[in-house]
Amino acid sequence: MAAAPEPGEPGKGKPFKLLGILDVENIPCARDSILYGSLGSVVAGLGHFLLTSRIRRSCDVGVGGFIVVTLGCWFHCRYNYAKLRIQERLAREGIKNKILYESTHLDPARKQTNGGGSSN
Repeated sequence: MAAAPEPGEPGKGKPFKLLGILDVENIPCARDSILYGSLGSVVAGLGHFLLTSRIRRSCDVGVGGFIVVTLGCWFHCRYNYAKLRIQERLAREGIKNKILYESTHLDPARKQTNGGGSSN
């Protein structure tokens, strides 16, 4: 029996593409942004309809809510994703340098002793 494919793994099964261009499964933040945008659309459209009872304007507000919430979530998520990637890169370089310079004279954690300054 074959194991279920992990989400986010390319090449396994047919990926879900929104409008034929946005691969929701493999692009970070795309899924959450679309889902929150859909919820924002429903809330904005239904809320406007309950307040004004104007159908066409409520649909316009719903589409606008979808665009605003989707873009807001997208930029927020991508900003946090970029920050995380930078932190991972810095940590990876630090670990690499620690391994490379450990127990050498270039090791920054090793204390430097002055040979000529003893006071006995």
